[in-house]
Amino acid sequence: MTSETVNPISHRRRLPSMSVLGPILALVILIVIGALMNSNFLSSGNINNVLSRSAFIGIIAVGMTFVITAGGLDLSVGSMAAFIAGLMILVMNAALPTLGVGVPIILLGMLTALLAGVLAGMLNGFLITTLGIEAFIVTLGTMGIYRSLVTWLANGGTLSLDFELRGFYRPVYFDGVLGVAWPIIVFAVVVILGEILMSRARFGRHCAATGSNEHVAHYSNVNVNRTRMLTYIMLGMLVGVATIMYVPRLGSASASTGVLWELEAIAAVIIGGTVLKGGFGRVWGTVIGVLILSLIDNILNLTDLVSPYLNGAIQGVIIVLAVILQREAKAKG
Repeated sequence: MTSETVNPISHRRRLPSMSVLGPILALVILIVIGALMNSNFLSSGNINNVLSRSAFIGIIAVGMTFVITAGGLDLSVGSMAAFIAGLMILVMNAALPTLGVGVPIILLGMLTALLAGVLAGMLNGFLITTLGIEAFIVTLGTMGIYRSLVTWLANGGTLSLDFELRGFYRPVYFDGVLGVAWPIIVFAVVVILGEILMSRARFGRHCAATGSNEHVAHYSNVNVNRTRMLTYIMLGMLVGVATIMYVPRLGSASASTGVLWELEAIAAVIIGGTVLKGGFGRVWGTVIGVLILSLIDNILNLTDLVSPYLNGAIQGVIIVLAVILQREAKAKG
């Protein structure tokens, strides 16, 4: 038996067509509703703003797609982003007298974020794969740890970049190419690479095989622990990438940074058609899920139909409904 025998292609073919058309149809309906309710909804400024703000969650959600496809879960990504942002700001401020304001200190901050993200992902992966602790328990614990660490680093307040350094770093979020902001460009690159990795590469097949049945995957020469470890490392690295794009937006980090990001990332993945229990995932679907959540948030803000404080509740309802629809589709299939 080879790894091809557990390739979930046959499962993918059995999925009802509505699992593909549903998210796309929902996205189209939201666009129509938004356009009808507010004349500024389809303006270039609003579209660019929606895509830029959704890029952070989108980048993280791509990594979450691989983790969930492989049968895992990560509840710590929001707290991890807050901790990485705080650490990044501290390192850049500390290096400012030596390096001065310029490209080297920005690169140092980016390297710090990526390294911290990879190490955080490795920690989650080690506890889950090597020590055999449930992913839910591990990431629930690290969620509290990272949130407490950034609160401690900020002494209960806010960590802020040096004012001059903040001005130099701002273009990383606010500028772009041909009117397209850098967060959108980075998000697009991450999506393309993620889709290739998921649908065309052996690693994507191994993730699906591991999440579908790890015992069968093991006997099919799939290194289950290594595959899961790599998904958590990838997710941690992408949290670092998202943080790199997020910090220049506000130039600060606090205990409230990244709150509910894990909920939004998981919701986007599930809405996009990735199976919560693992075994099947699609990156392009996750992108649609991210856009659906972003458009719902944008429509609510533009129309004042519902208090923005209820956005988290709405996202929670969407997750529950998406899982219910997945279960019914699986039963019919």
